[in-house]
Amino acid sequence: MNAQQVRQQFLSYFESKGHKVVASSGLIPFDDPTLLFTNAGMNQFKNIFLGNEKRDYNRAATAQKCVRAGGKHNDLENVGVTARHHTFFEMLGNFSFGDYFKREAIEYAWEFITEVMKLDRSRLWVSVFREDDEALAIWRDHIGVPAERILRCGEKDNFWQMGETGPCGPCSEIHYDQGPDVPCTEGGPCGVECECDRYLEIWNLVFMQYDRQPDGTLVPLPKPSIDTGMGLERLAAVVQGETSNYHTDLFLPLLNRIAADCGMTYTRSASHQDVSMRVIADHLRASTFLISDGAIPSNEGRGYVLRRIMRRAMRHANQLGKKEPYMYSLVCLMEEHYGEAFPEIVKNRAMVEEIIYQEERRFANTLDHGLAILEEMVAGLQKSAQVALDGQSAFKLYDTYGFPLDLTVDILEDRGITVDEAGFYAAMEEQKVRARASWKAVASVTSSEDLRLIESRHQQEFSGYDFLSAKASVIGLLDLQENSLSQVRAGEEAWLLLDKTPFYAESGGQVADTGVVATDGGDIFEVRSVRKSIGGLHLHRGVVSQGRFSAGDAVTATVNSRRRRNITLNHSATHLLHAALKSTVGEHVRQAGSLVEDGKLRFDFTHWKGLTPEELQGVEDQVNAQVMANHAVRKELMTLDDAVARGATALFDEKYGDDVRVITMGDYSMELCGGTHVDATGQIGLFKILSESAIAAGVRRIEATTGPGALQVVRDLQKTVGDAARMLKTRPEELCAKIEKLLEGNRQLEKQQRELQEKMSARETSTLQEQVEEVSGVKVLLQSFEGKSVEELKQIVDSAKHQLGEVVVALASVVDGKVLFVVGVSEALSQRVRAGDLVKILATTCGGGGGGKPTFAQAGGREPGKIAEALQKAREHLVAGLS
Repeated sequence: MNAQQVRQQFLSYFESKGHKVVASSGLIPFDDPTLLFTNAGMNQFKNIFLGNEKRDYNRAATAQKCVRAGGKHNDLENVGVTARHHTFFEMLGNFSFGDYFKREAIEYAWEFITEVMKLDRSRLWVSVFREDDEALAIWRDHIGVPAERILRCGEKDNFWQMGETGPCGPCSEIHYDQGPDVPCTEGGPCGVECECDRYLEIWNLVFMQYDRQPDGTLVPLPKPSIDTGMGLERLAAVVQGETSNYHTDLFLPLLNRIAADCGMTYTRSASHQDVSMRVIADHLRASTFLISDGAIPSNEGRGYVLRRIMRRAMRHANQLGKKEPYMYSLVCLMEEHYGEAFPEIVKNRAMVEEIIYQEERRFANTLDHGLAILEEMVAGLQKSAQVALDGQSAFKLYDTYGFPLDLTVDILEDRGITVDEAGFYAAMEEQKVRARASWKAVASVTSSEDLRLIESRHQQEFSGYDFLSAKASVIGLLDLQENSLSQVRAGEEAWLLLDKTPFYAESGGQVADTGVVATDGGDIFEVRSVRKSIGGLHLHRGVVSQGRFSAGDAVTATVNSRRRRNITLNHSATHLLHAALKSTVGEHVRQAGSLVEDGKLRFDFTHWKGLTPEELQGVEDQVNAQVMANHAVRKELMTLDDAVARGATALFDEKYGDDVRVITMGDYSMELCGGTHVDATGQIGLFKILSESAIAAGVRRIEATTGPGALQVVRDLQKTVGDAARMLKTRPEELCAKIEKLLEGNRQLEKQQRELQEKMSARETSTLQEQVEEVSGVKVLLQSFEGKSVEELKQIVDSAKHQLGEVVVALASVVDGKVLFVVGVSEALSQRVRAGDLVKILATTCGGGGGGKPTFAQAGGREPGKIAEALQKAREHLVAGLS
């Protein structure tokens, strides 16, 4: 049974048991920014288990894409070495949300393993939590597993918890005895709890039945739930009679292709060659799925982990002799083997290939640079008589240039140099801490006690979607450190909190509103920015320009309507731009960031190369077509599941609640968004792209403007064209033809100037012929000038070579108090005299430097008074070199 059939059998079995088959969520979870990658089947159901979300089913089954390459699951260096470690894998799981519990979960697992997969019952072992008598009794008395093959284990192996507090419960694991042909490698008594590969854990059943309190006590959950996980790769290996996941049909086609491409044979051994092939195969799977799901290689967060995975594979390909980009050529096999189960691989294949190819090219340069850096480090060690490379330097090679520790150790071992491995791992741990800090989307600040008190006492109404002015009361005043104030006077800056506000707080790429808060008595607070507190209150930062404010004051809050309108036009345009990019460039396009201001919009998106002028024009035309269609813009609240089911675009890094706001523009765009938007697309007026550029590998940026801003751009361009036409005494429509005519005339003048200069140089060379010397039968011309440029010196060199044949020419010129040197050597003489060596002698004598090729070189100097000395040293060098 192949892996595809195993996956399908699992899903079909649980569907027959009343489970909803739920598609795998993406590897970048859009509803959980605290998670680096999706690493378990339960991730997409976490809010259900926590009681924060309800769905129309209470039991589900999935084949979930997972990546474990960071945090506590970081076993990257073991991938390819062991039979089980992977960066990417599929987790098969069945889940009960307060429906069935232990008895049914155990029954389903046993029936699927023994009846559907037909595994030998005599090879199956079970472990339970040491205090879980209920699970033990079900396995022994109901299922019939012999008591001697049921083990009681401790919390480390058989108790699961989501965090320090919250849902948790005992586990029960099913293990498969691979037999004596898989000998124990631990050297002690071998059994289910042994760390060797003989007794293989294939399925973990989690019985989520407690809520752990802050004091550690376990309170029974009102609706106990089930969360199970079984690795497809492990199950496929057992079903196919293999002792290594890499020797199943999930990997062997890749491994055999890699071996053939490298002119080798995959021998299923622990050889360096076979390990390299397994690393490439595993990391190719992870890279393909991660890129397809929206990850882009970069220097931080998720992108940093992806880049490490890719570069580790590239280094192993390099060791197999693949010095040029290679991994990208294997993506077609990923489409062939995974396209049916995961259609996103088919849809995004071209993007995946291009990003991997570009990263391989970049890494080749990095690897060369890294080798040069290592040589510099070695030279430094040898100079100072040291015999050990420090850990920080070794980690720099690893982190910046992709050199794993073992490669650095191997290279230095031949030189008699050791590496501070403890220092290396200490530096790596520091990097992990920095990386975790960069991707955890957790607020970097906490509310002050005074702010938390206001949050606990007051609720706030946001009316800014419908109104730009609101009657309100002041519910709090804070200084900039969030300490409560009784009053704020003219000239003082503070945070102002209202019970009702029309001011939009900066969020989702849209900048905050500005405006004023005023009393009937003429007190004025100028609002300059707005942010949300952790508790969700809008905090208005500003300065009192007139009067004073106290808690309880009745006020009128008024947004700057002109600024808000321009921001709104630009925000709605980003939605149309996103849809136009998907339509024009490809469905792989994903938003990677945005900034919506009153003057312009900035939209970052995933794409591996710059847009052509035609593509940019197509995007602009599509957006303006939707503007002119004047579609009504619908703003609706619905559940997240309903929104996604209807096709709404959600952003990976956004955190969404149970109810989401969906913005729909005709049948062209549908996105989850909490920003402010127009009522009809026609209000945008005009959309104009200002620029398109790269901001990172695989990420592009478009800047654009709308409405009055776009109109001003058009007017400015029209004025520029009109001014240019008047200056050139032509009509605007004939401007390009006029410029081309002028450019052609300029080219002709430049050609005539070059020809004249060449004639002058030839005449000058003829005049200089009487200055030609002979050194050991070789013609040598050494001469200095005043005021000649480098180009003029080059022309004299070329002319001398043409007129004199085999010759060495060294010329100097003083321009603005600085020395220029140009040296030319005929091809036939360049083995005896190198232009680069000669020019260095000239330049260093005059306090400068430079270099070049054997036949031509140039340099500069700072001391014109030493030109004669320099030419004499050059003459002496020639005498020595040519004699």
